[in-house]
Amino acid sequence: MTVGGALFFPGAGAGRDTPALVAVDRALTAALDIPVVRADFPYRREGRRAPDRAPKLIACVREEAELLATSAGVAPDRLVLGGRSMGGRMCSMAVAEGLPAAGLVLIAYPLH
Repeated sequence: MTVGGALFFPGAGAGRDTPALVAVDRALTAALDIPVVRADFPYRREGRRAPDRAPKLIACVREEAELLATSAGVAPDRLVLGGRSMGGRMCSMAVAEGLPAAGLVLIAYPLH
């Protein structure tokens, strides 16, 4: 299966333009020539500092994944999802709840 796109979310204290996500975006775009989206969670778009609860964040991951799959013209299971810290955690939780994905990229995320 070929990857059809990638969707990344930042950690709790950062936005979509955090250096780690920008670097991953540039590397994937250059290496794979796929659409890459760096998205903010709703609280960040609304100018708030405190993250919403997990259900709202996971819903955002689902919505953004659907938008990317549609705009890229690929099945949702061809997307790679992930992010830095909380962003990666919310993507992993969305996948654990059944969101299809080609893979997860977890940056600065303690796996233990």
